[in-house]
Amino acid sequence: MKPVCVLGNGQLGRMLRQAGEPLGIAVYPVGLDAEPEAVPYHHSVITAEIERWPETPLTRELATHSNFVNRDIFPRLADRLTQKQLLDQLQLATAPWQLLASPSEWPQVFANLGELAIVKRRVGGYDGRGQWRLRPGQQEELPAEAYGECIVEQGINFSGEVSLVGARGHQGQTVFYPLTHNLHEAGILRTSVALPRPNPALQQQAEQMLTAILNELNYVGVMAMECFIVGDRLLINELAPRVHNSGHWTQNGASISQFELHLRAILDLPLPKPVVNTPSVMVNLIGTAVNPQWLSLPLVNLHWYDKEVRDGRKVGHLNLNDPEPQALQQTLHALAPLLPAEYQSGLAWAQGKLTQ
Repeated sequence: MKPVCVLGNGQLGRMLRQAGEPLGIAVYPVGLDAEPEAVPYHHSVITAEIERWPETPLTRELATHSNFVNRDIFPRLADRLTQKQLLDQLQLATAPWQLLASPSEWPQVFANLGELAIVKRRVGGYDGRGQWRLRPGQQEELPAEAYGECIVEQGINFSGEVSLVGARGHQGQTVFYPLTHNLHEAGILRTSVALPRPNPALQQQAEQMLTAILNELNYVGVMAMECFIVGDRLLINELAPRVHNSGHWTQNGASISQFELHLRAILDLPLPKPVVNTPSVMVNLIGTAVNPQWLSLPLVNLHWYDKEVRDGRKVGHLNLNDPEPQALQQTLHALAPLLPAEYQSGLAWAQGKLTQ
């Protein structure tokens, strides 16, 4: 099998490499500033763990590589303006939005979108960075240089947040995991819960939406679609053209992880629907040092990224899965004293989700 080069050498590249090992697939996560001659890209399939990258000697070289899967799709989805335009073109529901070009537009923005405006940088903002929640009278909080570089969306009163992780192969076949329920705090994913039997109407709706996007783009590999639940329908929030944080539970909770599924898709290997038989919980570890006591709980699987621990930085995650929701709830209860205060609301939320 061909080797795979991953543009970017963060935790997603690391987990793609781990997923390739049992299959005998050599995966090379590559830093953006690596010397091109040090990278075995000539006879490799190229993928990426990030949507956008600076121009370096390596990225200039890869930009013309014929085996760079989805190469021309990344810039289209990395810019929130062109991403929203794609969703509008496909007539897929999103929060009402517009480009924010100048301060003089604010009266019309609030008139059109309502009292809460969510401003997002077109490129680069993630994990709550590059985003502002503004009400009338708060416009001055937006930096002057943001105008023309941001979109503004209507603040949505949603009952929940879910994501659909799926993959499309070279021949156009698609497979999906069950919807994942997500809890964000300050724009950062804290906890995810996936149930083997999701709401059938929402699952079908999500699969139809993501299938339309994957087919329109002729995309190959794993993509994640984040949505708001509003009443009995979904509004698409954002797309991520890669393996995704909210799919990390699949490493221990599915017969094929999202990382293996991505490698299978880009290498044109068989793409069966992953089997999911048990509920799963994923807890993001953010700015928290490793605690060996987590391993005293038999349902806890630790995935540590071996990164320097800093405030707000994702340094690992915990995956828990078991056929019995009650066993998961008991483990979450036992895990609570082993994690700092900021995790407690996410653990309680997950316990509640497991009773639904």
